[in-house]
Amino acid sequence: MSQPKVKITEVGPRDGLQNEPGRLSVATKVSLVQQLQASGLTHIEVGSFVNPARVVQMADSDEVIRQLLRHDLSQQDIYSALVPNLKGYERAIDCGIKEIAVFASASEGFSQHNIQCSVDESIARFIPVMSRARQDGMRVRGYVSCVFGCPYEGLVTPEQVRYVTEKLLELGCYEISLGDTIGVGTQTQVAALLGHLQRYVSADKLAVHFHDTYGQALVNIAEALQLGIRSIDASVAGLGGCPYADGASGNVATEDLVYMLEGMGYATGIHLESLCQAGAFICKALGRANGSKVAQAMLS
Repeated sequence: MSQPKVKITEVGPRDGLQNEPGRLSVATKVSLVQQLQASGLTHIEVGSFVNPARVVQMADSDEVIRQLLRHDLSQQDIYSALVPNLKGYERAIDCGIKEIAVFASASEGFSQHNIQCSVDESIARFIPVMSRARQDGMRVRGYVSCVFGCPYEGLVTPEQVRYVTEKLLELGCYEISLGDTIGVGTQTQVAALLGHLQRYVSADKLAVHFHDTYGQALVNIAEALQLGIRSIDASVAGLGGCPYADGASGNVATEDLVYMLEGMGYATGIHLESLCQAGAFICKALGRANGSKVAQAMLS
């Protein structure tokens, strides 16, 4: 009997690095992605085409992607990048990748503070992007942020999350990643949210993206798995501290996720020791501690 499979989207090179204070060279970023790919990861978010003045760490995403594809053009389908608007889309397609991600918040307060527009206005910005993507055969993934809580408004309801999720699916996103941006979600909230959403959206259209601010990420992922979710975002070495909670942990560590999944009987196709080495490489480059418990144990 074959093992059930789980798709892992590695977000370390984008979501993990974007808030890191130390600038990294293009060569270091390229090497990180190549090491992650060599470990067996087949979906890697490698950059972002937001305003480079606002997210300085992502300013060289164009060159990172070009160098990756220069080494091996056949790997186009592995890489994706975040885009905020049509200008960002045009930069992305010029680089040659085949998948982008768009994002909207479930919280009006977060949307206004983060991108200075309402939720509906943010979704409307993606209409021309999605139109071009359809013409160009570009796959589009959607993110919904603040699915459990907002740093400005507090609790976010399942109904708010469903509204944005359905809007992004209607525009043409093939999958929606539900992001616990500030890491406040609990197992009970995960069950309530997914129970609500799955009355309207099939599980194969949903992914989960947990930050580990309060140490609940793996528990929440285990709950999502029980409810039929088979697509999970994670960041090597737990990169990506929450900018709204000083000193908070970042994304769930990919190493810890893989260890848990393999122990539960799921197939990931990832070589854990190689993944741990990739995490050690980028932590050394950043001069920061490794946020993965599994990596700390295996590399000690």
